[in-house]
Amino acid sequence: INRKLNKEIGRANYHLKLRTYPHHVLRENKQATGAGADRVSQGMRLAFGKAVGTAARVRQNQKIFTVFSNPAGIEKIKDALRHGGHKLPSPTHLVIEMKQES
Repeated sequence: INRKLNKEIGRANYHLKLRTYPHHVLRENKQATGAGADRVSQGMRLAFGKAVGTAARVRQNQKIFTVFSNPAGIEKIKDALRHGGHKLPSPTHLVIEMKQES
């Protein structure tokens, strides 16, 4: 999203904020398979596992990204967020809020 916005509307014309950071470490306890695996494997003894990735816990309707910009680039911002939403594992939707300057 950041790369697309930087290329499309310029670095100084938007502010992208990531509200949910993936800090939850996913771990996997590898199990030996095949012949003689019962002699090699320790089973669940000391099964802390190795880190295989990270994840973020997200509730329904929780904001993940926020973009602040002027209304001129709204279509390009919507397109970048839509493309970025396809890379996330859960369904996403856009909510557009227009702030009136006083």
